Amino acid sequence: MATFLYHVGRIAFRWRWFVTFLWIAVLAAVGFAAMKAPASPDDGFAMPGIESQKAFDLLDQRFPGSGADGASARIVFIAPGGEKVTAADNKAAIEHLVDEASDGPQVTGVLNPFQAKAVSGDGTTAYATVSFKSPAADLTDAGKEHLTHAVDQARDAGLTVEIGGDALATQPAAGGSAEMIGIAIAAVVLLITFGSMAAAGLPLLTAIIGVAISMTAIIALGSTFGLSLTSGTLASMLGLACGIDYALFVVSRYREERGKGRPPREAAAMAVGTAGSAVVFAGLTVVIALAGLSVVGIPMLTKMGLTAAGAVVVAVLICLTLVPALLGFWPNAVLARRVRKGRKPCRTKTDNAGNAENGGSRWARLVIRHPLPVLLLGVVGLGVLAVPATDLQLGMPGDEAKPTSTTERRAYDALADGFGPGFNGPLTIVVDTKGSDDPQAAATVISERIADTPGVVSVSPAQFNKARDAAILSATPATSPTDSRTIDLVKTIRAERPAIEKQSGATYEVTGSTAMNIDVAKKFQDALIPYLIVVVGLAIVLLLFVFRSLLVPLKAALGYLLSVLASLGVVVAVFQYGHGAGLLGVEQTGPIMSMMPIFLVGIVFGLAMDYEVFLVSRIREAYVHGDRPAQAIVSGFRTSARVVAAAALIMTAVFAGFVGADESMIKMIGFGLAVAVLFDAFVVRMAIVPAVLALLGDRAWRLPRWLDRILPGIDIEGEAITRKHPAPAAPPGQDNSELVLST
Repeated sequence: MATFLYHVGRIAFRWRWFVTFLWIAVLAAVGFAAMKAPASPDDGFAMPGIESQKAFDLLDQRFPGSGADGASARIVFIAPGGEKVTAADNKAAIEHLVDEASDGPQVTGVLNPFQAKAVSGDGTTAYATVSFKSPAADLTDAGKEHLTHAVDQARDAGLTVEIGGDALATQPAAGGSAEMIGIAIAAVVLLITFGSMAAAGLPLLTAIIGVAISMTAIIALGSTFGLSLTSGTLASMLGLACGIDYALFVVSRYREERGKGRPPREAAAMAVGTAGSAVVFAGLTVVIALAGLSVVGIPMLTKMGLTAAGAVVVAVLICLTLVPALLGFWPNAVLARRVRKGRKPCRTKTDNAGNAENGGSRWARLVIRHPLPVLLLGVVGLGVLAVPATDLQLGMPGDEAKPTSTTERRAYDALADGFGPGFNGPLTIVVDTKGSDDPQAAATVISERIADTPGVVSVSPAQFNKARDAAILSATPATSPTDSRTIDLVKTIRAERPAIEKQSGATYEVTGSTAMNIDVAKKFQDALIPYLIVVVGLAIVLLLFVFRSLLVPLKAALGYLLSVLASLGVVVAVFQYGHGAGLLGVEQTGPIMSMMPIFLVGIVFGLAMDYEVFLVSRIREAYVHGDRPAQAIVSGFRTSARVVAAAALIMTAVFAGFVGADESMIKMIGFGLAVAVLFDAFVVRMAIVPAVLALLGDRAWRLPRWLDRILPGIDIEGEAITRKHPAPAAPPGQDNSELVLST
């Protein structure tokens, strides 16, 4: 592997014009294809295999043209202080809005609150439901503007009007300013790390090119594979973070090789052959983690994982080819200022072997002197932070989690105050009366039995389709959609089904947004363990090939589990318990988003293995080249700790930029990933890993002979190319590593 990549780097450096032009041509080609590609259809949030989805499918089949998957807007009217919505002027304004909204494009119907009995008991609140035949993503601007104009007229009449539902809801974007903040912080970290504008700018430039290629490719292939910009959110986030990190490691190794006295072309080849090998395997672990999302069985999540995996592959390819090509144009620009100007390096302390001391080596010596206390402190600390994860409650936060500045949140609160907390999450009961002798009687029996269930406030009359082989009931719970008692209620209604179906002669299924969220959370929860087994198992095998050790891959996996559980515990403490929620702008606590643990497990695993490969490969490289176990740890930290720390800070900055988003779900994902990277990089990889290696000594690198014989030889440390192309000897009295450390 190292020898092959050595030649790749050498060729890319020599044929830099061709390589650069090739990547520019690729960007132009996919950009042109994206401009010509038709818009991708919105395939929605399909969830095969759960009861709620089956009920939705039955609705589409038995109620054709009803717009079961169409958008809706719930217009909430609140009378001025001391008045009622039934007053003559207020009632006239509401009915005028209903008439205006009914004439809007794509509207299938509007329920008049006075005819549908949608007025609160105290008469201060009412609501009208506007149904559309198309999903929210397909609504035209004309249709939205027509409804907005009607709402403004009602407000001018003195009513307080808020709008819930998904028809006019603003779709949150995970990119834009958040990514700009992350890039800005990454630039500062790179500049401090390298002390060179060119060295700081090159990883940013190549990462942005990689993200541009990935995102335009997603747009170009959107209509063919059903990919939307939502599918590309994760690709954008990870493509940027991994692209910067991978280029950072190659540029850092290039500077190190130049510090050893190698000429530019040879240094670029060595950097790609050594650091590039680590990049390939680190990228492979990320791809495994992302592609593994397909085992969950959710089409949208599968698309997000595969598109993000594609973005990481592009980042790896650019790192191996475009980075050495750009180094060929400016071979000296990425070096430290002192080196470029030919000044003598700063005087630095050295160890007994004459190697320069820095923060990484000093930290490694501290850990080696006290490995057991460091190990216990790290494990116990992360374990304490992980405790709240035992109380994890999954769900899909809705309008109640949005800021009070949004009209959706104010509409939610007004409905809860006027009609009860369960009104915002009614349960839709889809009754299949096909084969029943008396459909009306069957629906009545089911309605009465469900209405008698404790926790149900009311059940609406049955609405039949034209064929009278299906009916819809709406059951209003006494508790809010995210309340644990609502979850128990759904389970109870489903558990009573055999007896009710036997009595009525018809079958029924429970759906609606509340039931859908419950089913989605259950599906994610059931998929978490199989996903962990698949991803961790494959990655352990991969690390077994890389490090040719049994204990190092196991230690890497256990350390990852510690960091991901600790980060999940912190997420629960903030977003579920509310500790420090105000500092992050979280106005409403509640269940953790259902897909959050899967995202955290998959993405953080890939990134954790990144740091494991980059850090431990340098330790193993020193060990293979003759260092004793303790000295190998020091040598590995001397050359890689600073760069790994910078990479972790960059990754954290990219993720933390999303904490400023208004949408609670995006805020939660950004916060969870940022905390997980900090825990894994600075506690697990920088503290627990060297402590464990120090305690194990030579045993860390042992491998049974029979296993050593069957494993393929993967020279990730670059031993073959180092032996074939040794570095020039340093001048007497000079340690070449000083050239790399000086800024």
